[in-house]
Amino acid sequence: MGAKLKDRILAAGPSVRALAQWLLLAGLTGLACALAGAAFTWCVAQATALRGAHPWLLYGMPLAGLVIVFSYRVWGMENDSGTNQIIASVRGETRPPVRLAPLIFLGSVLTHLTGGSAGREGAALQIGGSISAGIGRLLRLGERSVNTIIQCGMAGLFSALFGTPVTATVFALEVVNVGQFRYAALFPCLLSALIADAIPRSLGLPAEAYRLEGLPQMNPVSLLQCGGLALLAALVSIAFCVLMHGTGRLYKKYLPNQYLRVLAGAALVIALTLIEGSGDYNGAGGHIIELAVEGQIRVPWAFALKMLFTALTLGAGFRGGEIVPTLFIGSTFGCAAAPLLGLEPSFGAAVGMIALFCGVTNCPLASLFLAVELFGGGALPFFALACALAFLLSGRYSLYSSQHLVYSKLEARLDEQYQKDKEAELSHFGHS
Repeated sequence: MGAKLKDRILAAGPSVRALAQWLLLAGLTGLACALAGAAFTWCVAQATALRGAHPWLLYGMPLAGLVIVFSYRVWGMENDSGTNQIIASVRGETRPPVRLAPLIFLGSVLTHLTGGSAGREGAALQIGGSISAGIGRLLRLGERSVNTIIQCGMAGLFSALFGTPVTATVFALEVVNVGQFRYAALFPCLLSALIADAIPRSLGLPAEAYRLEGLPQMNPVSLLQCGGLALLAALVSIAFCVLMHGTGRLYKKYLPNQYLRVLAGAALVIALTLIEGSGDYNGAGGHIIELAVEGQIRVPWAFALKMLFTALTLGAGFRGGEIVPTLFIGSTFGCAAAPLLGLEPSFGAAVGMIALFCGVTNCPLASLFLAVELFGGGALPFFALACALAFLLSGRYSLYSSQHLVYSKLEARLDEQYQKDKEAELSHFGHS
């Protein structure tokens, strides 16, 4: 009996050591992300408020763009691929330098200050990834532990900004390799996200949340209507991905000089803002998301304008993220399309928001948790249907070119492109 008990205690040793290790490392990462996230949230909010009080700051966009490009060049980051670099770093392909954190922090604040159309989560993932990678290097962690701690940083900053710790956790695990989920990183990422969420909320920074209205009765007709909206949202997600990547390629093709590129982007955004007139499409556009969820939109084509403003801004070299613009596009599209399908505009905005998020990120589980954390669980079956359809119908399109689609969406087999990439990678290592 004593020998068996001793064997069980010894067998539990690795789990206990892993628990102790990640209580320390994930706790430290979550704390660092909480402080960085709170500072970043406050700075972006102040920048947005300043731009609202002083609309002439829009004309400072060319100068802000030059500062961003110059800063990245001086620090040797002119070829930085943004969020794609962080996603690739989880697979050990690269390691983000710590200097990326202040660069993306400054670049995102300047973009919001001068009216560029961008979000915050891209900066969150990059700040969190670079900070946590720095912690990993400082503590001389092994490669797998560094991969995990980078995911902790991604989850922590995402949670600190949005107040959605479960979504942040699942997103950090799901976005890297679609179809593979590293359960060993679940506890570290969740702990980091919970700590990173708790501190900003205790400082009075609110979490994202919306009131869901217009919920239909559960029946075949309402499910069919919701499925139709998800199908349309999947098509919009494809269009948004194509526009984002295509705009960036066109900028680089015709304006290879980064300074000229960012000046051209600033000029286009300023011109479109003056033509459009409302200023609704500058910055993140959180107030428009709120209106859409309340069932109000100012023009039915608001989603298309936001797509254009965001592609012109980020494709030119300004800094920020694509997810808040995605929520803007999804909510305004859903609000406009829902009445055509017999749904309430408010409910359509919620479904459109979640379906589009799923379509552009290929993260159905994170999308489902996002729906629950933003809107509650009352419409869970509808959101589940929307996520499943948007994931299936969005194909291989993604906002993140470094994302690997491991398994085919159509059948239970390894994705052919993923297989080719892995074979090429193994061939490269075999010859090196």
